[in-house]
Formats: sequence, structure tokens, C-alpha cells
Amino acid sequence: MSNKVILVTGSNTGIGYELVHLLAEKGHIVYLASRNESAGKDAVAKIKSEKQLDVKYVQLDVTDINSVKAAEATIRKAEGRLNVLVNNAGTGEIGKPQGATNVDIAVVRAAFEPNFFGLIQTTTTLLPLLRSSSTPDAPSVILNVSTDMASNSLMASPRGFLHELVAYNTSKAAVNSYTIALARELQAEGIKVNCVTPGFTSTALNEFRSGGKTAEQAAEILAQWSLLGKDGKTGKFPSSPHRE
Repeated sequence: MSNKVILVTGSNTGIGYELVHLLAEKGHIVYLASRNESAGKDAVAKIKSEKQLDVKYVQLDVTDINSVKAAEATIRKAEGRLNVLVNNAGTGEIGKPQGATNVDIAVVRAAFEPNFFGLIQTTTTLLPLLRSSSTPDAPSVILNVSTDMASNSLMASPRGFLHELVAYNTSKAAVNSYTIALARELQAEGIKVNCVTPGFTSTALNEFRSGGKTAEQAAEILAQWSLLGKDGKTGKFPSSPHRE
């Protein structure tokens, strides 16, 4: 199967948006997904006008199970398959106090809802379609977007940084743990499951903090792990560029 059906959640802006167009350039059928329908359709139109690429749109709020089920039904009806799920949607809650001693539990919940709970219900809802689309030569792929700061070993070392982002970091650490469990369960079926960090990237998530990669540079890293073949790795947490 040369072309894949790919869904990228939270992809109307930032790294997800750039990933959609990179994958579409390779000839794949790519669904740009967003919580806000107007913003999503505007993003699809922008890709069409600026990149001369046709991508598809599906409304998807990962925190709303009815929205997730509706997105699954849309893709199943239109394509009959889903080969790649990129769980990119999330929030950083940057700008709100997130120190270990002063974080408001509401901020923690706000980060966990899309980053962790939403990711799990999106994955489990779409898993039957991913399973039915997977073959030994063209396995389905689940890619969870993570962060260096979700690595407990890194953060406990002298190289650890931004410990004050407790809500964001712990939600992504939970994603890493879930990724390991999911990869182990699906390994016998050949489905590839990984989490990846593109490294520090200047996006709306961090209020466009200077000094990071561009969103397109970060998307290039995700694209590689979205298109794994039968010999691709699973259960990994590759980093940019130094850790696996």
C-alpha cells in the first residue's frame, strides 16, 4: 500500500499543521483535525492555496467522546481504513503557575484532559479501524507527541530543566507510560506505537519562545516516525537528536 490514510489531531496550527502538509506532499490521504471547525476548514484552505495540496478535514475534539466517535465514523465511511494516528492535540497551560508547590489542581486537570485522557479515548476509539487496516507488510502506526521533559531520567539528571511546568510535564510523562503499555499489547499484531519529542520548537504552545526549531523542522521529525514500515521500531521514545 503506497498511500496511507493518516489522521493528525490538533493540526490546524503549529507542528500538526506542518506535519499534515508534509505527509500530503508524499501522496498520502491526510485528515487535518481540529476542535474548532471554522479554524480547521480555514487551515485546509490555506494548505490548498499556499501548498497546492488537497487534504481532508474532520472535526475532532479529543476531550469529547461523541466528537471522537463521529470522526471515526467519518473516516470509516469515506476511506474504509486508517493506517496512521498521530496524537498531536494538547495544551501546555503555559503562563499559569505550575510549580510543584503552587500549582492549582484545576491547571493539572486542564493539561491532563486533552494531553492524556483525550489521547487515550481517541486511541481506543480508533483502534479497531487501525487494527483492521494493519497488514504484516504495512503495519498501522500510532504516534504520540511527547516532550523531553516527560523523561523522568532526564529530568532527574543535572541536565533537567523547566521543572516548574508540573501540569504539562506530568501529563506527558503519563503519555509515555501509556505508550509503553500500548506498544507491548499491540506488538504481537505488528502495530507500531511510539512517542516522540521534536525538541524545543517555537509554537503557540510555549508562546512562541525564541530559539527553538520552526514548526516545519519539528514536523519533519514526526513525519519519519509516522511512516514506519514492517521493520520499524515500536515502544520507543526517540528524541531530537540525542536519545532513544
